[in-house]
This record gives sequence, C-alpha cells and structure tokens, in this order.
Amino acid sequence: MDFATTDLCDAHAELLDDGRAGVLPPGFRLFGQRVKFSGPAATLEVFEDNALVRSALEGPGGGRVLVVDGGASMRRALVGGQLALLAQDNGWSGIVVNGCVRDSDQINSCEIGVRALDTHPQRAARAGAGAVDVGILIGGIKIRPGDWIYADADGILVAQQQLA
Repeated sequence: MDFATTDLCDAHAELLDDGRAGVLPPGFRLFGQRVKFSGPAATLEVFEDNALVRSALEGPGGGRVLVVDGGASMRRALVGGQLALLAQDNGWSGIVVNGCVRDSDQINSCEIGVRALDTHPQRAARAGAGAVDVGILIGGIKIRPGDWIYADADGILVAQQQLA
C-alpha cells in the first residue's frame, strides 16, 4: 500500500477531529529498512520486560504492526536485533515501541520498519509481566488491537479503520 501520512491526515481530517484517528506525538526515531509501513495493530503493555514482545514476534505477523507501550521508559531496551529479525522473518509489517531499542545497526539491516523513542544498550527483564491485546494509551492517543497504524518519515497515524 502506497500512502503518505500527510495525505491521509488531509483526506481524513474529520476522523482526526472526532477522535476516530490520531497522530502519535513527535519524537519517534526511525529504524530498520522500511521507512514506511502499515497494518492492523497488535498491542502489548509492558514495562522494562520484553518476554511478551518476543512471544508476539515469534508468531505469524500477517502484515500486522506490533505496538508496544513500554511506558516511555528510557532505562532498558524492549526490542533488539534478534527480535527485529524475528519480526522480519515472521511477516510483521513493523514495530512501534513507546520506549527504547538496542542493536540499532542490526535493526537497521532488517527489512522491517521500527519506530522507538531512542536507543539504550541495557536489555529488558524477561519475567513475562504485562498485558497482551489490550487498549493502550501513547501520547494521549488510544490504540486498540485491530486499529490501523500508518508510519512514514513524517509520523505515525492511528485510525480505527483502514484508510484509503
């Protein structure tokens, strides 16, 4: 699907106005080979623990986007090079992390799109704490499983429906 988030925002201003769509706040950095990616959201809510991230990415992505609400923690990385490779190999369209990634050189060599707040060299805990397929809130924007995610160099758009 070819799209530009700017064009989608212009064409669907009414969705932005009434809350059926929203734009995540600026500050997400681009990683991976895909600058542009889209797909229905699979959601996780975790904090400095990435066992559920690994579990999700080990399964078939089916063109979905994994959206990880890591509570905007800047103390540990939730996604690294191995997980990006899993996502690439298992058919995920992209990953959005409200938190940090590591192994950025490895991630940048993968054919996947990744957005994260920053990098951090320390790995996450692996206890399995968190929630799967729940509504999450990032920067005041509600993201539910199945919402559509559109990411490109200009930003990340979230919509309750697929946009044309």
